[in-house]
Amino acid sequence: MNAQNTSVHIRLWQYEFWLLAISEFLLSMSVYMLLPTMPLWLAGDQNLNGVEAGLVMGAFGAGLFALGAIVSFLIEHYRRNIVCVVAIASVAALLALLYYLDSLRYQFVEFPVLLLLRFAMGAAFGVSQMVLCSTLIIDTCESFQRTEANFATGWFGRIALALGPLAGLLLLRYTDHSIVFLAATGCAVASLVLVLMVNFPFRIPEDDVSFFCLDRFFLPHGTVLFINLLLVTVAFGMLLSLQLSVRFYAMMMCGFLGALLCWRFVFRDAELKSEVVTGLILLGAALMMLLTRSTLPIVSYAAPMFFGLGMGLIGSRFLLFFIKLSRHCQRGTSQSTFMLGWESGIAIGLGLGLGCFEGAPQQLMFTSLFLMVLALAAYQFSHSWFMKNKNR
Repeated sequence: MNAQNTSVHIRLWQYEFWLLAISEFLLSMSVYMLLPTMPLWLAGDQNLNGVEAGLVMGAFGAGLFALGAIVSFLIEHYRRNIVCVVAIASVAALLALLYYLDSLRYQFVEFPVLLLLRFAMGAAFGVSQMVLCSTLIIDTCESFQRTEANFATGWFGRIALALGPLAGLLLLRYTDHSIVFLAATGCAVASLVLVLMVNFPFRIPEDDVSFFCLDRFFLPHGTVLFINLLLVTVAFGMLLSLQLSVRFYAMMMCGFLGALLCWRFVFRDAELKSEVVTGLILLGAALMMLLTRSTLPIVSYAAPMFFGLGMGLIGSRFLLFFIKLSRHCQRGTSQSTFMLGWESGIAIGLGLGLGCFEGAPQQLMFTSLFLMVLALAAYQFSHSWFMKNKNR
């Protein structure tokens, strides 16, 4: 067998690691709460058409790349935890601005303003993730625990992908959009407070870091895996553009938890290739159920659970692939590259779903299924390429 799993170290789960892991969870929650609710706000309260709403939601994905090239310069010339705090504070400020625009301004917001706001939110979120997950969390761990730390915090983010939309829809059911924006702001502020509670020792900055560089931003060596991951996340993001129910996200959460158990027990000694292939098959099966048997009650439970199970298996395995592909001192860069593929793919897929398939769910799901099949075919190549080029 050619299996690769992370070890479990109880000593990793110390006080500071818990604080940063929960901070990552809350920060992701603050952004994911808007995935199902903000398109409704844009179409209803702001009277945008499908294309405009798609562009606004997709701008988040473009913003993720905006400041990545200067992240390494920033954390070498300023304290890395301060850079993270400023980035998270920017996310919170932008969410608070949405609350102000919705609850206090009482008039339509211009489309370019919404586009810029969402782009800026993506830029701030991207910097905060690159510093928090790729630098600060690693700094709290011993060298032999860092792969496990990356893996664990990745799961906190995936759990937020189910709980964030679930919380947003529940709040919207019983309150209104302004409360959703306020709750998202509260999550971001809580994330900021948790980072401030951790003490990071001062490090002498390096003077030879270029203003623009790919360090801690993007791993060129991982472009093949990045494209393969992007195919999956764009297809998944398109599905999130549909008006999904609270039950859907609750069952997707069960699927994520099932994926975590499967990783620990079912795939413990399995062939390395099996997790991604199984995940893609599960995603395809869920789409086929929605396309052919959507009226059956069991499908409303099974399909979202399959989505969570499939995305959980694929996400955890691709993250480890990126880490094992990285060379010396590139762990943070590999983590950021995975984050960009995961987050930008979901944002782009969400934008495409809103802008190109409004009122046409069947065509959207057929397109998503095509991308899943394409991702499975591409994985046959990218897995062999990974086995030849991995460094760990």
